[in-house]
Amino acid sequence: MSVALSAGVSGLQAHQRMLDVAGANLANVNTTAYKATKVSFSELFSQTLVNASSPTQTAGGTNPQQIGAGVGIASVVRNTAQGGIVKTGNPLDVAIEGEGYFVAFDGGKDVYTRAGTLAVDENATLVDVSTGFRIQRTTSTGEADGFQIAGDSTIRIPFDQPMKPKATTQVDLTGNLSANLSLATAQTQLLTSNITFTENGVNASAATELADLDQMSFTGASASAGTTTLAITGFTHAGTAISATATFSFTDEMDDLLTAIKTAIDSAISAQGESTTVAVALSGGQILITDSASGYSKMDFNMTYADTGNTTLKMPGYYEMTTVGGDEVKDISITVFDGAGAPHTLSGALVRTDTANTWDFLVTAVTGQVNAITNLGRRIDGISFDADDGGFKGIPSTGDKIVTIQFGDGTATAQNVTFDLGTVGKFTGLTQVGGPSTAVATDQNGFAKGDLASLSISNEGTVVGAFSNGIKRDIAILKLALFRNPLGLEALGKGYYAPTVNSGTAVATRALTGGAGSLQGSALEKSNADVATEFVNLIQAQNGFQANARTIRVANDILRELTQLIR
Repeated sequence: MSVALSAGVSGLQAHQRMLDVAGANLANVNTTAYKATKVSFSELFSQTLVNASSPTQTAGGTNPQQIGAGVGIASVVRNTAQGGIVKTGNPLDVAIEGEGYFVAFDGGKDVYTRAGTLAVDENATLVDVSTGFRIQRTTSTGEADGFQIAGDSTIRIPFDQPMKPKATTQVDLTGNLSANLSLATAQTQLLTSNITFTENGVNASAATELADLDQMSFTGASASAGTTTLAITGFTHAGTAISATATFSFTDEMDDLLTAIKTAIDSAISAQGESTTVAVALSGGQILITDSASGYSKMDFNMTYADTGNTTLKMPGYYEMTTVGGDEVKDISITVFDGAGAPHTLSGALVRTDTANTWDFLVTAVTGQVNAITNLGRRIDGISFDADDGGFKGIPSTGDKIVTIQFGDGTATAQNVTFDLGTVGKFTGLTQVGGPSTAVATDQNGFAKGDLASLSISNEGTVVGAFSNGIKRDIAILKLALFRNPLGLEALGKGYYAPTVNSGTAVATRALTGGAGSLQGSALEKSNADVATEFVNLIQAQNGFQANARTIRVANDILRELTQLIR
């Protein structure tokens, strides 16, 4: 009778635990990333009344006679099946779809969780919003940009750290240059000074005296007396390098300076045995230099004033190519950035040369403050194409694909910009086939200063920052951990787990690597507790509890009846 009582008591205790498990699962039916548990029973040690006997020649064998001593808890197993994924709209919410656990630091050790409710704290650190535990990262992503600190696996979100500007060092050109079409009328090269000469803020005229120009400054009572010179360097229509000196005085008018420039250039061209000349005029305060011959031209000039006296005259840093000479010209433009991150519109032109299947690229103008662009620094000569298929063949071995610009950004070093024209023998950049010219500047690698505007998390676990300058950068990569036996993890509460001797040690990895699952940004994993299943478990626990209570009651009645026999 005592066995019946003790068995009933064990049954009550076991089914009470079953009820506890079902209740906990139901309580956490809406807990983020909760994993339901299931209780399993096993019988306790059985009392043997009669041992088994083996068969003999005259009698068969007998089975043992045993009475169970009750029931006990065999296991409480966590169901690690995937929970449903629900979108939240919060960019810092993240769910694991597949194997793995997020790694967080609780101040003393790493702990592990599937709940990806993340936030940024006051110290710009990525943390679990419910505990403040610091989420950990893997790899060196973000360190080169200064977002993360080498040797520290804490994830910093650089809301307080602007992205430094980057000067443009490369521009990509793609598209076609016509092999068979030409302009109706060949263009004539026209140069325009990149500065406007003014007198008291008003555009200068041909009659403006040089001493009255706003671009002229001097120390003392008056400008340098007598004649002075202007050094001119550049190239003729045919591309011959020349140098010349224009002589004038500050008592002259602008028209006198223009005449001096023309005379000096024409004399230098004539000295080279060439017949072309230039026309020099003033329009809207800007100096215009026009080639006398139309068609492909390399005419370009730089002018420098270097007075030995007390006077300074600011001259153009370069001449814009308002019109590019040639019978087929394709204009392009793209925004580039100087070393301070200031944007400039770089305009250029691809012009067909007098050599078959060959083009030049040249910078025609750059907006903003530009101190200088040299004659050679603005051109890429000899861009050649295959006569048969129109594929890019390259440029001469003595040339390069670089243009050089001295921006007025306070940087002493001129800025070199490499133009990617394509891969030789392939159609990845510029081509020359029949049809219209379609070449464009498609991309460049510079950008302005930017502040972090928003965050997102990719399937690979990369925290991606979108900055106000339109640039996206990888901030960090979330660390995941895998365990050989996830069922061996010990629950710590608040969705966290710690490894045990039976779970195996954590294996650090990242999403979609080494068996780890993928991540879903702006989403959370729901609890995998099933309400219907838990209701059935409640009924089973109740029935089991009632049945064991009835066992105790019957045993108690029998004992009571037994005690009545002695009265």
